[in-house]
Amino acid sequence: MFVRFSAKNLGFFALASLAWPVFAAHPAAAGEGASRAFRLASSNNSSSSQPTESKLIPRSVLFGNPERASARISPDGKWLSFLAPVDGILNVWVAPAEDLSAAKPITDDKTRDIRSHSWAFTSRHVLYTQDKGGDENWHVYATDVESGKTTDLTPLEKVNARIQGVSHKFPEEILVGLNDRVPQLHDVYRVNLLTAERELVMQNPGVAALITDDDFDVRFAFTFTPEGGQALMKPGDGEGAWEPFVAAGPEDAMTTGPAGFDKEGKTLYMLDSRDRNTGALFAMDIETGDAKLVAEDDRCDVGEMMVHPTEKTIQAVGFTYSRREWQVLDPSVQADLDYLATVEDGEVLITSRTLDDSKWTVAYVLDNGPLKFYLYDRGAREARYLFSDRDDLTDYDLVKMRTPVIPSRDGYSLVSYLSLPAGSDADGDGKPDAPLPMVLDVHGGPWARDGWGFNPYHQWLANRGYAVLSVNYRGSTGFGKEFVNAANMEWAGKMHDDLIDAVNWAVEEGVAQRDKVAIMGGSYGGYATLVGLTFTPEVFACGVDIVGPSSLVTLLQNVPEYWIPFMPVMKVRVGDVDTEEGRAELLKRSPLQLVDKIVKPLLIGQGANDPRVTQLEADQIVEAMQARSIPVTYVLYPDEGHGFSGEDNRMSFNAVTEAFLAEHLGGRYEPVGEAFKEASLQVPTGGDEVPGLAEALKAVGK
Repeated sequence: MFVRFSAKNLGFFALASLAWPVFAAHPAAAGEGASRAFRLASSNNSSSSQPTESKLIPRSVLFGNPERASARISPDGKWLSFLAPVDGILNVWVAPAEDLSAAKPITDDKTRDIRSHSWAFTSRHVLYTQDKGGDENWHVYATDVESGKTTDLTPLEKVNARIQGVSHKFPEEILVGLNDRVPQLHDVYRVNLLTAERELVMQNPGVAALITDDDFDVRFAFTFTPEGGQALMKPGDGEGAWEPFVAAGPEDAMTTGPAGFDKEGKTLYMLDSRDRNTGALFAMDIETGDAKLVAEDDRCDVGEMMVHPTEKTIQAVGFTYSRREWQVLDPSVQADLDYLATVEDGEVLITSRTLDDSKWTVAYVLDNGPLKFYLYDRGAREARYLFSDRDDLTDYDLVKMRTPVIPSRDGYSLVSYLSLPAGSDADGDGKPDAPLPMVLDVHGGPWARDGWGFNPYHQWLANRGYAVLSVNYRGSTGFGKEFVNAANMEWAGKMHDDLIDAVNWAVEEGVAQRDKVAIMGGSYGGYATLVGLTFTPEVFACGVDIVGPSSLVTLLQNVPEYWIPFMPVMKVRVGDVDTEEGRAELLKRSPLQLVDKIVKPLLIGQGANDPRVTQLEADQIVEAMQARSIPVTYVLYPDEGHGFSGEDNRMSFNAVTEAFLAEHLGGRYEPVGEAFKEASLQVPTGGDEVPGLAEALKAVGK
């Protein structure tokens, strides 16, 4: 088993993150035959600062659905599964483990990509979740490999279902969390994979999450305190009674939490930053409360853990500062990891393991090439290549990703990632031969982080002639509690200062042209874009806001109901929307209040079904700009949520984005082709603000 520590594993904290979904960065598709205005920018179009005439990488290569992805081995080692398109929609395929050529699709979703999947311990059922139009009302599905039948295990409307747990001890059952009784709370159910029968294990007593073990017993309740801290409680003596077990104040709430149990269920593994800065891994005796340090890094928090599939021993721990590093704790896997390090020149991830631990699926992360998957036989010590997610990437010049650490004005180290156009850095020192137009690509969350590896947005923008910089501003996770807490109440404050410091660094280092810097991002990154164009309107040449909040007041007043347990943390980190004084402070940090400061071009993308950052956020700032006769281009998708999951929709928005950036930064772009043909995009206003956009829409009847 391979586990990345995050609150998502526990089923609570990630739901309150504004992170732009990973799938929004997956490839989309491009085509031919567009309006004349778009055709004016051919693959030979370049700005004066474009260093080379490298071949234009089509959007279809970078943003289309992967050819194959997410290799997984069944627990019995009999089957290999992966994701691949069926009529353009990602579905689950299965093949005999020794004959990948015999793969067949076992799911048949015709409208929305399946984004992840896993094996049940029956080794016969594949599990996945799916929503409708991005509404995040997830259903849990099980597909029988032998019969091909797919069963909706949670056939409930307007319910956010979660896979709570799976266990080799109960191969024909899984645990599912459902908020059908009370929208704010998830109860735990035991669901039979063969019959779909559902049995209540425990009603949620009013906490953020119930923590279960491999025996399907509820061992702890996790909740956030009114002060924004957290409490881990274990069952008490009386029925329905709970008693305190671990408490953490608000300063540790982002860097402390449970991470699993040992085989006997007597030891709780904890990520813990109490009495220290970084979140280290501890083994805590549940009976006595005594804790023993397992692994630590003074620079960063625990990231991934390699856990034996049945013994539940922690075999290695990953730590990521700029690049992932492994601490091996179990000598029995040292030789395996040493061998795997020789197979490919990339970061190693173990993505699945058989129950007898004889075979692993392994992914290799590269920065200038596709993700590569292998099947590893531990006994033979042999890794067999399976596939890459995109073979067509090898036809193009892909660039390396640099890892500068940029100092902030008040002494923090901002771990960052920089990509430069091919041929722009002749001496290989990480700086271009001449300053370039630059895109500052801001990650969502904000309680998330950027990392090293293949990034389609970096490759795309570098190929178009731009330097691309991603910055882990304060509040980004993984760098210890001091760095996270430095962002408290600093939305549009010091968090934005970090981005400005990064821009100034890029200009001073000769990376960026001062007057040719764009800001772009999704979710919190979209908010940062709006902040950039309102609070510091002189810094950026233009901005691209994707599903970003325009008002912190309306953001916090319209959260999904199952976020409610997390709201005390939002009060500490962002602000108090429940008091008049708190709302006044939130408004001071809301771009909507400073619309009249916008003087640079703005492109906004929004999903109509977004439950996290609702359509109101885009509508209200667009309306405010129109009332002041400030130009804005607004692209709306009626079948999307928090990010653009659909391949055609991703393709269409990126077609608009690169034409928009070329107009204001001077880079090159690919003709729109058939990017709008199958997309659902609507452009309520500003079609004339992007060269050729209005004509391209008219050509396809939109």
